[in-house]
Amino acid sequence: MAKFPEASARLFHNVFVCKRCKTKRKADIRKILDKQILCRKCGSKAFRAIKSKK
Repeated sequence: MAKFPEASARLFHNVFVCKRCKTKRKADIRKILDKQILCRKCGSKAFRAIKSKK
């Protein structure tokens, strides 16, 4: 299976996962670090970066 940089950027760039309910959210990293982004599902401000499969 071939890996395309466009596809990996679409799937993993600026995508974060809520630590409480595991919902994915696409946002700028500065806003995530400044705690300006809320989770749509649970309202939490704790996010982590999505793990890409190697």
